[in-house]
Amino acid sequence: MNSVRVRFAPSPTGYLHVGGLRTALYNFLLAKHHGGSFIVRIEDTDQSRKVEGAIENLIESLRWAGVEFDEGPGKEGKYGPYIQSQRLKIYHDHVQRLLEKGEAYYCFCTSERLDQLRKKQAEAKEATIYDRHCRTIPFDEATKRAASGEQHTVRMKIPLDGELTFNDLIRGKVTIAYKILDDQVILKSDGFPTYHLAVVVDDHLMEISHVIRGEEWLPSTPKHVLLYKAFGWELPQFAHLPLLLNPDKSKLSKRQGDVAVEDYRTKGYLKEALINFVAFLGWNPGDEREIFPLADLIKEFSIEHINKSGSVFNIEKLNWLNQQHMKLKNENDLLALVKPLLDERGWTSFSDEYRKQVIALMKERVVVLSDFVTECAYFYEDPATYDEKAKAKNWTADSLNYLQKLKEKFEALNVFDAASIEAALRSAAEEFHVGAGKLIHPLRLAISGVGHGPSLFHMMEVLGKETSARRIRLALERLH
Repeated sequence: MNSVRVRFAPSPTGYLHVGGLRTALYNFLLAKHHGGSFIVRIEDTDQSRKVEGAIENLIESLRWAGVEFDEGPGKEGKYGPYIQSQRLKIYHDHVQRLLEKGEAYYCFCTSERLDQLRKKQAEAKEATIYDRHCRTIPFDEATKRAASGEQHTVRMKIPLDGELTFNDLIRGKVTIAYKILDDQVILKSDGFPTYHLAVVVDDHLMEISHVIRGEEWLPSTPKHVLLYKAFGWELPQFAHLPLLLNPDKSKLSKRQGDVAVEDYRTKGYLKEALINFVAFLGWNPGDEREIFPLADLIKEFSIEHINKSGSVFNIEKLNWLNQQHMKLKNENDLLALVKPLLDERGWTSFSDEYRKQVIALMKERVVVLSDFVTECAYFYEDPATYDEKAKAKNWTADSLNYLQKLKEKFEALNVFDAASIEAALRSAAEEFHVGAGKLIHPLRLAISGVGHGPSLFHMMEVLGKETSARRIRLALERLH
């Protein structure tokens, strides 16, 4: 394991899926655990699906999450280039080797013929696979036809009888009969390789030791093993990760919630929490621990602790983890993350010290970073409205008298801190011969406009004497 080289090889078709982040993370953790190398390779052989800007988005999302690669686009090493569309000559050379060895053949079947074949097979309720129509064309004849410009693809020759067995680090021995495998296209008519050829050639030339990818690639692995054997190359170790599932156990999809890493970043989830959460979607350390910084994940990670069964994407668990990681951060770290969000709302006139006081008071109560904006507006502006439910529940005919008395007591305070504010309120409650709650609830409504929040007395201390008095005056006018 001293020469671990692993790769994450996404297609540039859009955003980084959370499933893709998990695949990248597991590769990264294995490499770093063993002092190896983590490579990013862009698999863009299907040019029709390529999305402009997707490569940059994928790389930025990985970097934001802290999954830094050692080699890849913009970080070239001796095994590059790391974008498949820049490696076409390499693939063509290797296809020629397979043709000359008799491990592949030219196919001249038109798309119309293939469509008809699939239609007949479907009507007969047969497996829709290629019928090997061109497999018996003599090599010299096929070569001349291809050289003359006749449109063609190149297919690999799957053995007609027998079966293939390979080992998967997660699933153990996997055996598949050759008769269910198609003579897969490895070079398309546009001159681009298919995934199957390109991934094998690149993994070998880049000296990849472990292929860790989603289980959707498990049925394709026998074809890859055959290609390794056809070239005479040593196999890497394979590990196919379990599916990510929606709560209803269907495959994770955008129909039931966000699946893009950038969505969770935009909503204000911490990268530490998202990485912690994603790591546990199929892996665990073998004990009861749940809160893991990235450094601890690197230390503890092993393929042996990856589950075989699918893992449910539980947003409540992610929210809980985000809260725990939020609590671990100090006010300075949180300020750096929250300040741009506050500035975006136009709350630019407040000092960093004031903002840190707000963060310290609220960080036990928020779930995501954006809550420091949506749940904390009353720290930055006077309430424009008052929550109707809180008003109906807590505002009585006596509330005006209570607030007037409180305003007088607060204005008389020489020290305006939580302890002094609480003492003044309890003194007023005694004078009115009522419980402190009768004053606390209407006062909170007057100060914040809502019926819930952090400690009222500490909130008023942060807001200050002048702001608190002004808001009580406003409430006396508006709620009269």
